[in-house]
Amino acid sequence: MTCFQAISFTARATATLVDRQEDQPLAADQVEGVTRFTLVSPGTELAGAYLGERFPAFPGYAAVFQVEAVGADVEHVRPGELLFCMGNHQGRQRVRAVDTVPVPAGLAAEHAPFCRLMSVTMSTLQTTLARPPATVLVTGLGPVGHLAAQLFGAYGFDVIAVDPLEARREWATKGGIARVLPSVPVDDPAVSRNVALHLECSGHEQAALDGCRVVMKKGEVALVGAPWSQRVDIQAHEFLREIFFNYIMLRSGWEWELPHHTTDFRRGSIFGNFAEALRLLSTGRMALDGLYEVLAPADCQSVFQDLMHRRASTLFQVFDWSA
Repeated sequence: MTCFQAISFTARATATLVDRQEDQPLAADQVEGVTRFTLVSPGTELAGAYLGERFPAFPGYAAVFQVEAVGADVEHVRPGELLFCMGNHQGRQRVRAVDTVPVPAGLAAEHAPFCRLMSVTMSTLQTTLARPPATVLVTGLGPVGHLAAQLFGAYGFDVIAVDPLEARREWATKGGIARVLPSVPVDDPAVSRNVALHLECSGHEQAALDGCRVVMKKGEVALVGAPWSQRVDIQAHEFLREIFFNYIMLRSGWEWELPHHTTDFRRGSIFGNFAEALRLLSTGRMALDGLYEVLAPADCQSVFQDLMHRRASTLFQVFDWSA
């Protein structure tokens, strides 16, 4: 029997560090080890669990762990290796070996979990018709949108990043994003009908409509941000008019358009994107310094409260499980 600690949402808006145990033997196709770092995904974890209806819940999104045990059928994984997985906020990880990605040598372990958030918009990157140096509009500079702006810029796109919150615009500038605006410049002739792709990462109806008003004919609007709630009262006709007369391709930007692993006759995969994101991180092309805070799992309640009330002092939150 193996004992470890985990973050649990025990009631609405209540996060607690609890004890858990694993009493099942390791399966032949699994690997297991001690967690080094986990990364918070505010949108998914707050709306989907912290403020949810089913408790207890054990949240998690991205984890890096050091392998201690390997199943009998697992090849090419050795104890001591650092692996990334879509793991929970807990002191140990146990997953199928195929659902892990090696952390490149030289990459800081606390940076590796960011590949998970990067991969969200990498699905759109693989499926879009837009090609560099086309103009890409990113609305909503939370964790996913911020990394999207950096990511598309790293691949040679001309990026316009938009968020009404000053703190997020400051973080975007710190992250090296050149053009950061408080609103979509729908009346700017240099932008209007010149955007090839709009990544809508806020889940806000007005941002989606504004994107429809600036993308070029046959341009794409990918709805990446989950529409957790209605924000404004917009008539469907406003969207229909823009879509119809400008030949706009409005589609979901949900990452699960791609399969978890590569299959015949399909391009790209979720885990392939994780590997590419880790490669980019290891080259230093993604700016993270000064944008995240390393926190103790025991402080989980204050961390999620700060996120819920929008008083977090950094854009990203990383839990350190080394203690």
